[in-house]
This record gives sequence, structure tokens and C-alpha cells, in this order.
Amino acid sequence: MMQIFDTMQNRLVDLETRDPNHVSIYACGPTVYDVPHLGHARTALTYDLLKRFLMWSGYTVTLAS
Repeated sequence: MMQIFDTMQNRLVDLETRDPNHVSIYACGPTVYDVPHLGHARTALTYDLLKRFLMWSGYTVTLAS
């Protein structure tokens, strides 16, 4: 069983999915108000790495961004 950090509860919790071994992730894209910089890519990179890790761990992943 995989655990993730729940910021609402401030502790690790078991990753529970509606469908066995399938994770759905929604990641809101950046709202850029000024000159683009590398920090704007952080969200996309973070969720891409999370998706790849979950897939490597045996999950099917749907990522909407």
C-alpha cells in the first residue's frame, strides 16, 4: 500500500482509489502574469514526475492538466 501526505490532516494516509490500481489527477495550469521563467514549469514537472512514479509503481494514471 502506498502512502501520501495529506496536508489537511497533516499526516501520512493510505492512497485509496475509487478503482483498484487507477489514479486520477487534476492539475491546474499556471496563471502567468509576467515574464515566463523556469518556476512556471514547476507544476507541470511535479505532476509529470508523480504520474511517472505511480505508473512505475503499477498504477494506471489519468492526468488532466
